[in-house]
Amino acid sequence: MNTTQRALAVAVGAALLQALMLIAFAWPAANIAPRDLPIAVTGPQADLVVSQLAAHSPDAFDISRPADEAAARAAIEDREVYGAIVTGDGPPRVLIASAASVAVAQQLTQLGQQLSGAPAARVDDVVATDSDDPHGNAFGAMVLPLALSGIAAGVLLSLLIPTVRGKALGLVTFGAVGGLLSMEIIQGWMSIVPGAYLELAAVAGLVSFAVSGAVVGLSAAIGRAGIAIAALTMLLIGNPFSAATSAPELLPQPWGAIGQLLPPGAAASLLRSVAFFDGAGAGKPLVVLLIWVAAALVLLGTGALRSRRPDEIPTPAPIPVTTG
Repeated sequence: MNTTQRALAVAVGAALLQALMLIAFAWPAANIAPRDLPIAVTGPQADLVVSQLAAHSPDAFDISRPADEAAARAAIEDREVYGAIVTGDGPPRVLIASAASVAVAQQLTQLGQQLSGAPAARVDDVVATDSDDPHGNAFGAMVLPLALSGIAAGVLLSLLIPTVRGKALGLVTFGAVGGLLSMEIIQGWMSIVPGAYLELAAVAGLVSFAVSGAVVGLSAAIGRAGIAIAALTMLLIGNPFSAATSAPELLPQPWGAIGQLLPPGAAASLLRSVAFFDGAGAGKPLVVLLIWVAAALVLLGTGALRSRRPDEIPTPAPIPVTTG
């Protein structure tokens, strides 16, 4: 392939990558809508509200029926539902949790207005976002830098560090230092998330290790092609379907669910749980991240075995043969 052909091939490849990135980032944002979104409905007129919701949006909500308002609030705080509609005294009231998803909170507020027939429905934010980030914009913006820095660290460790032991040490160091430093900026300086600093730093470090470990592990196991596979997976699938600025149930399915099985989506869910909900709902995203960490270590081990040369394997010394 001459220089002209190579230039054309690179340009076409870059254009295709650009098209994929536009689809990956713009398509989910253009198709935001509730899909089996967990909410609660309680109170004397609960049956009427449930029937109205089923008739108007049959596949939009996964509705539970707690006994009373206190139980509905508990379900919100435990991350079992995103919000609740409470009927009884006067028009329906809406309970939301903007910390779980500002986008869902806005949709439930609009729904309350439709049900009550009033310009402004009565809304109670049970678990609110941080006062320094009332719209959740800064929180949603955290995930992309965590993913990009993890990809960058993984690429550098893959290309510059020759030994598997060195790569593993680099991953651990990046996770620890990156987690502490990122939360010092996010919580200490910008003050946009509440919660215990060390717990949040541990989550950020786990995310950093998981993303960079995927790049390093695949590179060690299958070569440089692994760098591209891991990086593109995190960038084109993991980040746009992380639901960091919305909710998994608002994204086209099954992509919303798939996004939660990748480190960026698990990171957003785990950070929300630790920062705002005292750890409620943290189990699944934590397990997802730990599986990615374990997979990275297994791939590194596979790479170590792959890199061993036959002449590095000790051969047994010959057994002397005596003749009588």
